Amino acid sequence: MESASKNGRVFWTAAVSVVILDVVTKWLAVANLQPEHMPQAVIGDIVRFTLAYNPGAAFSMSLGTYSRVVFGAFALIALIILWRLYRVSVAGDTMRVLSLGLAWGGAAGNLMDRLRSTRGVVDFIDIGVGDVRFWTFNVADSAVTCGALMLAWVLWREDREALATAAGEAAARDH
Repeated sequence: MESASKNGRVFWTAAVSVVILDVVTKWLAVANLQPEHMPQAVIGDIVRFTLAYNPGAAFSMSLGTYSRVVFGAFALIALIILWRLYRVSVAGDTMRVLSLGLAWGGAAGNLMDRLRSTRGVVDFIDIGVGDVRFWTFNVADSAVTCGALMLAWVLWREDREALATAAGEAAARDH
């Protein structure tokens, strides 16, 4: 039971921390980065803070007037799936649980924006050089990305271990 409660601490600490950091940084961005689309240098031209609202999804994908509802519904479905994956995680599987908590917190942070405003998700982190810029993003986006990459790594590692175990068992049967 100790490891199961540790899973809960890891998941909810990550998720709630991401939501709080996301809400606070978005509030600060809206309060201090006016007008919209006016870059503020943080590290020269490489890292800037630029207030933008994204009514669409990742990489500014849009479904027009339906974007808010459709992408909000996708976020809600993602929250349910991530929570269920957390619930069936093996006790003490810290990396998997952490990755799910990060992704859950990020999805929740962006869903809160969609529910709060018709303008869309608040984005403000602007990285690039000159006119070659990455899409403007936020803390929630970073958490979803890091969580997804961590989960992919965990699953890849588990798959490799399962294949190695299966190969070892097959070799043992053949001899």
